[in-house]
Amino acid sequence: MPLHQLTQLIDQHFEALSPELQRAARWVREHPSALGLQSMRQTAQAAGVAPATMTRLARALGVGGFEGLRAPVVLHLSDASRRSTPLNELAAVSKGHDALGQLIQAQVGNVRSIKNNAQTAMVSAAQAILTARAIAFLGARASFGAAQSLQYTCDWLRSGTWLAGDASNAGADRLGDLDSTDLLVVVSQAPYTRTVVEATQEAHSRGVPVLALTDSPLSPLAQLARWVLQFETQGMGFFHSMTGAQALGEALMNEVAVGGGEPVAQRLAQRQQRHHDARTYWMRGARVPRPAKAGPSPG
Repeated sequence: MPLHQLTQLIDQHFEALSPELQRAARWVREHPSALGLQSMRQTAQAAGVAPATMTRLARALGVGGFEGLRAPVVLHLSDASRRSTPLNELAAVSKGHDALGQLIQAQVGNVRSIKNNAQTAMVSAAQAILTARAIAFLGARASFGAAQSLQYTCDWLRSGTWLAGDASNAGADRLGDLDSTDLLVVVSQAPYTRTVVEATQEAHSRGVPVLALTDSPLSPLAQLARWVLQFETQGMGFFHSMTGAQALGEALMNEVAVGGGEPVAQRLAQRQQRHHDARTYWMRGARVPRPAKAGPSPG
């Protein structure tokens, strides 16, 4: 069984599982690589459940015992190890620096994870962005940077975008102005920021369409969203990596640019000309005008 079929099984059965099995299933869904490298006891400890729970989960999913649960992951890791790319080679170069090599491999995996999103899902999300009356981008804490980057890029492609999060919190207040013709784009990963989840719940309750960029179909944001795009967050330290979220955002905005056609091309050209005229960006050799010397006052 391919790994993606295992994750589909988890998604299909999740709501029918007991709370204990849901806890185990969520961990398996979010940490497949660890599942392939650990024993049942280690896996259960990491998931915060009893070892027998992992066996019960495997049976509930119809894959036999714990080894049946691990098999798709082991196969996936084996296939991945046989693939060689420039990024794999870069990681190999760092083998003398184990931490750096592991970091590179983790980040490569995060970037690759965006390919798990179906092209149809990317196109649908891009069309939602192109057709909405106005778009609010929401992200907090580690996800704030990804939301800000999305809004900045999207504003180059279409009008009516704004960031629901600033020093005054006025952007968050404006969420109440959204309606069914608008769009809320939200970015978050576990552990999910309470204010972001609650703001999304409130907007969803008023019929505001939601596009979620998140780390799991079991995310509370995914449960509220009309469109869901996923990224992975594997990191080497205490903090989750946001490389996958950033890569997903860039891929999504590229899809918006391509799908937007001539109106987007014209907006880009006008924005670029405006910045050129204002000399927004430094250019080598460009002369900076100096203020004229003050002369005598007219008599």
